[in-house]
Amino acid sequence: MVHWRTWAVGRTFAWILNQQKTMSQTQELKVAIIGLGAIGRTLAVNLTKGFRAVMLASRDYTAAQSLANELGDFAQPRELSAAVDEADIIVLAIWFDAIGEFLQQFATQLDGKIIVDPSNPIAPDPKGGFIKIIGETESAGQINASLLPKGAKLAKAFGTLGAASLAQASGQTPEQAVLFYATDDHSIQSAIEELIIDAGFEPLHVGGLDQSIRLEVFGDLHEFGALGKTVLLDEAKEKLLNPDLAK
Repeated sequence: MVHWRTWAVGRTFAWILNQQKTMSQTQELKVAIIGLGAIGRTLAVNLTKGFRAVMLASRDYTAAQSLANELGDFAQPRELSAAVDEADIIVLAIWFDAIGEFLQQFATQLDGKIIVDPSNPIAPDPKGGFIKIIGETESAGQINASLLPKGAKLAKAFGTLGAASLAQASGQTPEQAVLFYATDDHSIQSAIEELIIDAGFEPLHVGGLDQSIRLEVFGDLHEFGALGKTVLLDEAKEKLLNPDLAK
């Protein structure tokens, strides 16, 4: 059990760090969230609460304006093309089957960008649940990696929890809930981990994009798969190394 004095000191230190962040925002990588559905909106809320500036973009610009007004100074609306141009990190909070078209449409502009993919390859089924819309052994992460424009870098992140848990577990104390992520590119790990931390979670790298299937719906590290819940770091590490424990 964490003593309340330790917890209070930790919270004070975190507050000081966050205040320092407000003075150094221009030095950070710029983030754009594309798509303002449940996941995109929740992530925007979490990041702005963590004092991370975000650009918001959607095919409906008025929706981006409305959410930016609601979130305050750390959120700014952008047209789609402008968001892609300005951002260093682009979170594609859009449906899986729309990602290929997006990558093709903005291929030239995505050169040098970090793409964050939270997508899950699912669709509603007639019984009120969801079904996987790609092959049983395929993953959205690997499929999207194969479509990635030249010069872009990909990470699979922010898709292992449903929107409700992504909202409720953000910034929990005394220990933060884990968000798993995968990438083949070690050069972007620190940027992804900083983004996860700013969103109020503990990052845990699971490996390359060949591990994406574990992070997607029905996977052993997904809330709506074998994992079934949010987890703290020790349990997350145990389940990462021993997949059978998540079943």
